[in-house]
Amino acid sequence: MAYGSTTGSTRSSRTSRAVSAGVLMLVWVSLLWLLEAVDVATGNSLDDYGVSPRETDELIDVVPAAFLHFGFDHVAANSLPLLVLGFLAAVRGIGRFLAVCLTIIVVSGVGVWLTAPEHSVTAGASGVVFGLFGYLLVRGFVDRDALDITVGITVVLLYGSILWGVLPTNSGVSWQGHLFGLIGGVLAAFWFRRSTPLGRSRRAPLTR
Repeated sequence: MAYGSTTGSTRSSRTSRAVSAGVLMLVWVSLLWLLEAVDVATGNSLDDYGVSPRETDELIDVVPAAFLHFGFDHVAANSLPLLVLGFLAAVRGIGRFLAVCLTIIVVSGVGVWLTAPEHSVTAGASGVVFGLFGYLLVRGFVDRDALDITVGITVVLLYGSILWGVLPTNSGVSWQGHLFGLIGGVLAAFWFRRSTPLGRSRRAPLTR
């Protein structure tokens, strides 16, 4: 009786997930730049889709606001961390990643809607960046996965300084979006935790 190894198929699956995650994040970041180019070309017409606080009809802008920015410098500041953190989160599964991002966007956006100063307009992907940071930070501990714990520690070493962004130190920056994005990411790590930790899963040998 011969036994077939699953090593090759597992390696192929991991490569496929990595490629899918990379393509998804490149498309996402490219979309942000495209939308800002359209915004500039149309006299900043897309800025109207940012979130204005405590106006009921503004709640529908919670999702689109996460894809819009106030200038190319704003997009550039968010692009690299979104690309890196998004890839690290998406490589574990696109479906789970999209659910996590939607949770972060909603929690961050509603938090801004509830707490931002009057007459302000908030937009940008920084809430998602902070949310993914929080998600990656706690995901490994929630899933009890050694590799993801290592990823979380690495993320802290690389981007831990962004945590200053949750403090109200700059009137021109939405610390509310950052704070509630971070909260949304931590909540998502618990809501979408794996029922069976990856580090403990076992596969039976195949026969042929």
